[in-house]
Amino acid sequence: MPSTQRAKRAIITGITGQDGSYLAELLLSKGYEVHGLIRRASTFNTERIDHLYHDPHEEDNKLFLHYADLADGSRLSTLMMKIAPDEVYHLAAQSHVRVSFDEPEYTGDTTGLGTIRLLEAIRQTHVPAKFYQASSSEMFGATPPPQDENTPFWPRSPYGVAKVYAYWAARNYREAYGLFAVNGILFNHESPRRGKTFVTRKITTAVARIAAGLQSELFLGNLDARRDWGYAPEYVVAMWQMLQEERASDYVVGTGTDHSVKDFVRFSFEHAGLDWQKYVRLDDRYLRPTEVDSLVGDASMAHRDFGWKASVHPEELARIMVDHDIAAISKHVVDSPKIAPWVS
Repeated sequence: MPSTQRAKRAIITGITGQDGSYLAELLLSKGYEVHGLIRRASTFNTERIDHLYHDPHEEDNKLFLHYADLADGSRLSTLMMKIAPDEVYHLAAQSHVRVSFDEPEYTGDTTGLGTIRLLEAIRQTHVPAKFYQASSSEMFGATPPPQDENTPFWPRSPYGVAKVYAYWAARNYREAYGLFAVNGILFNHESPRRGKTFVTRKITTAVARIAAGLQSELFLGNLDARRDWGYAPEYVVAMWQMLQEERASDYVVGTGTDHSVKDFVRFSFEHAGLDWQKYVRLDDRYLRPTEVDSLVGDASMAHRDFGWKASVHPEELARIMVDHDIAAISKHVVDSPKIAPWVS
């Protein structure tokens, strides 16, 4: 007889982002029923998950999207009761560090208080969901590397400050109310789905355009900042693994490698056969008021507890992203009009 056990259900906030799209793919491949929360807008921003969409009237459909906003706690509670998820992955945020200096209040409200509203939705509805909080290496800020789970926080941006607030909110709800709440302290992770305003994708897109004769210069800020860059599809596996553990703990996820922005520029341009120094220009407008010099993650605890280890390192990551952007330009990819009948 066929099994009557229902599939696991997961809510993903920020499902239309880089991490959300890869996580949705992973959970669907594991048989989950996935519910994504998206903000209402007059334009469509679901291109990263369009390939996952099936007609909601089909019996085997496992992906559902719902309008919601992290500023609306009542809506979050309503959806929590309606969906009754087994797992909640909280990825949504105002996630651009430089922009957080321009919009600190909005960043604090969405990235910080939005987390509290979601935790309260779980607590008040008594839904026994496991909760994943997308914490960030930006919380470490000026603390010297390498950074692990015991490294003190020293955030250097409104974004980092808001993430520290959200981190401690998740810890507090775990300790005060017994929620299974974990913090994934993820270091920089990139992919061809990274937004084009983030420095790695800005670089690889420019490389592709310069190689095609569509662009002549690339303007960047601090080339000496050092980061630990990994491959996003590998990092969402770590998110899922954290929620499969018997005990809730917080984990650092990173490659343990140390490269500068200049290194990533060089990897990207050299892969396309170009000399980066002929095209890259510095622009003070892209500098942050307070800079984070170096972030390098020590993921030993994640490797020890559930075997996670990065396999794609920055040079290979740059090649993956450049190849994608060159192929996209060569195919003259153009967005086509879409409708969104799947949103409830």
